[in-house]
Amino acid sequence: MYRFLLTPRWWGINVFAVLAIPFCLFMGSWQLSRFETRVDSHHEQQTQADDARAAASAPLRELLPVSTETSGRQATATGRYDTGHQLLVPDRDLDERKGFYVLTLLRTDGGKALPVVRGWLPGAADASADAAKVPAPPSGEVTVTGALQSSESSTSKGVHSSGGLPQGQVGVISAASLVNLVPYEVYDAWITLREAPAPLTAVPPAAPPNSGLDLKAFQNLGYTGEWFVFAGFVAFMWFRLLRREAEAARDLALGITPEDPDAPKPDAPKPDGPKPDGPDNAPQKRSPAEAA
Repeated sequence: MYRFLLTPRWWGINVFAVLAIPFCLFMGSWQLSRFETRVDSHHEQQTQADDARAAASAPLRELLPVSTETSGRQATATGRYDTGHQLLVPDRDLDERKGFYVLTLLRTDGGKALPVVRGWLPGAADASADAAKVPAPPSGEVTVTGALQSSESSTSKGVHSSGGLPQGQVGVISAASLVNLVPYEVYDAWITLREAPAPLTAVPPAAPPNSGLDLKAFQNLGYTGEWFVFAGFVAFMWFRLLRREAEAARDLALGITPEDPDAPKPDAPKPDGPKPDGPDNAPQKRSPAEAA
């Protein structure tokens, strides 16, 4: 009954199923391994971030360049605030409240300036009443301590990269954006102060870039399910075709042939009995002579 499996048609179906099912299972397993790798990396980076927050402060030069190991570490730097180039960073939320960062550049002894986020204020950076609440930076030489952060990019959370900001504002905290606003070099990093002067609120450090479970991780998980579904669909269709072919072979062995839908059908028998009255079946009138 299963001799049809040796036909060329079924050879092609079998070869396709034998190759497609392992391929789908392999791709699903590979996507699952990619998701697990991202999860492990996320846990490892979280551990590194916790260790960085718990570590003792260190001089800025020992923590540069910023990496996943040094991001969030408490860095210390000594210098003088550039009071003439204090900047506001608009559209920054804190605890689900709208506000802005206060950014001041610290001129260090090395010649470069370190961007320092002194704190956060509620309100709008464009409003003169809110901007007037910003306290002036301390004068003279100061030593600051804050969480080290890598330069932001246009894809960082909360950045205002559309441009067109008023003078005295900057949308992205990065050396590339600040070097065009000041006449000196800027470190490719910034810090957020651990303690902010009133009425400012200290800004918590952000997670290092690419350290969270982003959309790509869940895309890998979705692709895993899709590949396993494809493997199950191929197996289901192969079994369905096999069962239909086996049933057709069994019916043929019993002498049951499938009805040909294109074969002419026999005429239906005409019913016996009187015909209904109609124009073709109306009784014929006879002449008086025929009636006699």
